[in-house]
Amino acid sequence: MTLWHLILLALIQGLTEFLPISSSGHLILLPQLTGLDDQGVVIDVAVHVGTLGAVVLYFWSDVRMAILGVPKMLRGRLDDPGARLAFYLLISTVPVIAFGLILFVTGLSDALRSIAVIGWTMLIFGLFLYWADRTRPEARTHTDWTLRDAVVMGLWQAVALIPGTSRSGITITAGRLLGYDRHGAARLAMLMSIPTILASGLLIGVDVAGQADWEAARAGAIAAGFAFVAALGALSLMMRLLKSVSFTPYVIYRVILGVILLVIAYS
Repeated sequence: MTLWHLILLALIQGLTEFLPISSSGHLILLPQLTGLDDQGVVIDVAVHVGTLGAVVLYFWSDVRMAILGVPKMLRGRLDDPGARLAFYLLISTVPVIAFGLILFVTGLSDALRSIAVIGWTMLIFGLFLYWADRTRPEARTHTDWTLRDAVVMGLWQAVALIPGTSRSGITITAGRLLGYDRHGAARLAMLMSIPTILASGLLIGVDVAGQADWEAARAGAIAAGFAFVAALGALSLMMRLLKSVSFTPYVIYRVILGVILLVIAYS
């Protein structure tokens, strides 16, 4: 894989990971619409790990609080904010890991990587986000997160394993359905991405190391570095814009892209 191809993949991932438009869907579409070689799951996960570094850095105060709260969480002391955050993030990650294993074992993960699937999920979940954002009140902030909310958002996050759904998009939608304001829903969605990306990165990383595929590891490291830079810029911009801009522009993009993909898929 050439350097420019890796950079292109990293930019796509970095710029779309934290927007509710499905970074994985775009990564799958790139080879199908351009004729470029499919980068494979290893590079997909590598660029996700690059964006992981960006979200950890941007939300370092929350991440640090959760890390410091882990010892208390392990002792069952959830009266501490950091321990509660760590526990809720752990709970919200269980559904996506379970669903991911099912898709991996059954082989459905490869079967879902199609233009038609991405077209439908882009369209349906884009409209779902619009409905939730327009109809639900902004009555809660990220500090109001509860165990029930973590479970609900975690179940919705598992749906994002279907390409085109958008992990950030569906968890933001779930947050808005639960009454969180836009900034709070996005903040929780970004924090939930940390253990999820860590789990998938470790799984593929072990597989690459086991195969001694050092060329894939080198390419993945390069892609992850470029994705980190692009993601940090995109994340900073989106969180600032949420103070004055709704999710409607992202919905319009999803609907247009979804319709185009469905036309391509069924023509």
